[in-house]
Amino acid sequence: MQQENINRSEYSNPGQGIDSTNVLGYFQHITTFVFDVDGVLTDGSVLLLENGLQARQMNIKDGLGLQMAVKNGYRVIIISGAASEPVIHRLRYLGIEEIHLGIKDKLKFVQLFMQQNGLEWKEVLFMGDDLPDVLTLEKAGLPCCPSDAAIEVKQISKYISPFKGGCGCVRDVIEKVLKLKGHWNYQTEISSR
Repeated sequence: MQQENINRSEYSNPGQGIDSTNVLGYFQHITTFVFDVDGVLTDGSVLLLENGLQARQMNIKDGLGLQMAVKNGYRVIIISGAASEPVIHRLRYLGIEEIHLGIKDKLKFVQLFMQQNGLEWKEVLFMGDDLPDVLTLEKAGLPCCPSDAAIEVKQISKYISPFKGGCGCVRDVIEKVLKLKGHWNYQTEISSR
């Protein structure tokens, strides 16, 4: 296990009641990343355009992290209660195949996905930011959230990223897992997108 560039103090901000000395161990079991969209991959803002469309903004560093996870064989699943064609287009461009939008019951969806893929909860990192994510966060092996998540989410998260939603929180958790497993190796075919 490669631990260079990993500092135990980086893991010292878990949710209420979580022992920070054990958080590092949770990252080591992760094979599957599950991310919400609004408030995690975006900052939760919606830009209302004159033509009636709603635009979202995503972070380029999160995009690079997502690509590195995919290139290293990790499962990356995107689930959201909202549906947006531009979000699908952006994530497909990054190489993500498991994009599931318009999901009303995230816990049920993730449980079915795990059953179909022979996964255990300890392998699943789920990052959410608000009340629709709470039930899934309570079950996930590594429940995570951005620094600006709802208080109810922060209270059950084992890791709270120092980064806000849409501002690098996704890259933060991916980088920690990949570094712990010795997979944080930039490849020239991966570019900032």
